[in-house]
Amino acid sequence: MKKLLYIALLGTSVAFGQVQKTEPPFWWSGMHNPELQVMFYGKNIAQYKPEVSDGVVVTNVAKTENPNYVFVTIDTKNVPAKQLTFSFKNDKNKVAFTQKYDLKQRREGSATRESYTSADMMYLLMPDRFANGNANNDSTKDTNEKANRENLNGRHGGDIQGIIDHLDYIQELGATAVWATPLCEDNDPRGSYHGYGQSDVYKIDPRYGTNEDYLRLSAAVKKRKMKLVLDYVTNHWGAEHWMYKDLPTYEWVHQFPGYSQSNYRMTTQFDVNASKTDKRQCVDGWFVPSMPDLNQSNPLVLKYLTQNAIWWIEYADLDGFRVDTYSYNDKEGISKWTKAITDEYPYFNIVGEVWMQNPAHMAYWQKDSKIGAIESFNSYLPSVMDFSLYDALQWVFNEDNSGWDNGVQKVYNNFTNDFLYPNINSILVFAENHDTNRINQNYKGDFKKYQMAMAIVATVRGIPQLYYGSEIGMAGDKGKGDGDIRHDFPGGWKGDGNNAFTKAGRTAEQQQYFDFTSKLFSWRKGKDVIHNGKTMHFLPDNNVYVYFRYNDKETVMVMVNNAAESRTFKTTRFAEGIKTFKNGTDVITGKMVDVTKDITIEPKSVLVLELN
Repeated sequence: MKKLLYIALLGTSVAFGQVQKTEPPFWWSGMHNPELQVMFYGKNIAQYKPEVSDGVVVTNVAKTENPNYVFVTIDTKNVPAKQLTFSFKNDKNKVAFTQKYDLKQRREGSATRESYTSADMMYLLMPDRFANGNANNDSTKDTNEKANRENLNGRHGGDIQGIIDHLDYIQELGATAVWATPLCEDNDPRGSYHGYGQSDVYKIDPRYGTNEDYLRLSAAVKKRKMKLVLDYVTNHWGAEHWMYKDLPTYEWVHQFPGYSQSNYRMTTQFDVNASKTDKRQCVDGWFVPSMPDLNQSNPLVLKYLTQNAIWWIEYADLDGFRVDTYSYNDKEGISKWTKAITDEYPYFNIVGEVWMQNPAHMAYWQKDSKIGAIESFNSYLPSVMDFSLYDALQWVFNEDNSGWDNGVQKVYNNFTNDFLYPNINSILVFAENHDTNRINQNYKGDFKKYQMAMAIVATVRGIPQLYYGSEIGMAGDKGKGDGDIRHDFPGGWKGDGNNAFTKAGRTAEQQQYFDFTSKLFSWRKGKDVIHNGKTMHFLPDNNVYVYFRYNDKETVMVMVNNAAESRTFKTTRFAEGIKTFKNGTDVITGKMVDVTKDITIEPKSVLVLELN
């Protein structure tokens, strides 16, 4: 740890002062919000009075019961990019020590940066399990957990270089955005590979690489005209976080006193009948004992988290966020956090993990929700995750018969609630992620069922997300532990017997999955009718679901046969969607289908037709 030491002679005595940490470590001039809160950490640093050079105004100095912290707020309005000097004076008004601080020049157009939209497909990967590009950083002397691929729930050595090495592979799949689970340092002694128990939120975990490596990843993504999405955690840190070991203030984390687990009942955030006790237990309770719950209602905490998020956007030239456990945060605090970021970057997309089953509950959390407006609440969150569609896709293709509320009717029912969302095209749609059973596990490697699930994800409204490895048929059972749904990607490690990153290295089955996925999502890339078109769907009949995506120029017809037998149906029922079109081209096989005559669709299959 670098220490800055300044020695001042005061008569016959010598005073020592030091700054051990400065966060944010630097900032930028010309930001939308010119107010900057700089946290200085050092032994008994609060006894000194901070000032700053060049006439920059100190608007506030906040001290807490912990003398090792001081929070200095300055006004950077009209201050050009340059190096500032903070001076810390003792009680005799003499400078005891100084700290240099850089205000950097922003990238041109930084504030108006584009973000991911419904025109994108997001590829979700876990860095530790994707590819090991640099075996030299698998274990490091300054981190607790060492690499051990034999441990299903341990660190395996995947890293940033591994992602860079395989960006061409990701792009070949039709993906246009990369979401990696957290890459900041997680120094937990066990299970640190997932990254959600962060111990330093300004530092990339050395087992993944360096901050500079992350910048290389960002540049490599942009070179391919793709987008980089950071997985941000506002709700909690890890118990090894350096600030948790020396809390700035008792109220930096939620105290009961000490630990108390969340009841996970997120409905208490808006349930008008909920007791205050239950609501507090949900919001303030800790996710797990090793993850101290951050107190976003504390202004110092909220400012710290807001600036950290903006720092990463500006520093790494990011294109979007996914926010973990969004609905467990103090809702007023997280809405302020979200608004501050989108005020700074008006086109920046943030998708929040709102893991709820009821669409009304999820829609509550999207920006400008009419449901939230009932109680004058606005989250300012541009996007939420469509967990109700996920629920339907998990098992529906195992249901051969359709009834009032089972079979493919479940999928239809989900879309009947689209009116609840203020921006239906800006929700994330997916069949699985890093916290769920893999669908290839649920469907026992049935390729046809995988095709149905992916075709729906690729053609409905919203932003599709693909979980790494599904495109080669990877399976995983959460019942065996999270490690089983987060297996290493075959070929990501030197010596792997099967390299599924290359066509030559894939098995015939892996190639079948890959070809379908790549063709489907590559086709989607150029289809505005899918990105922004309207939806018209028809009540399922005999477990067959038909829907259309359309605009003024194009129409796509999707037919899903979830029955165990072939189905033949008259297309006259769908005349409202077919209109004057005569035939359609199957986007996967290229075959022509006459849509003016009866259509027969094979059991457990899907047809995606571009109507001509």
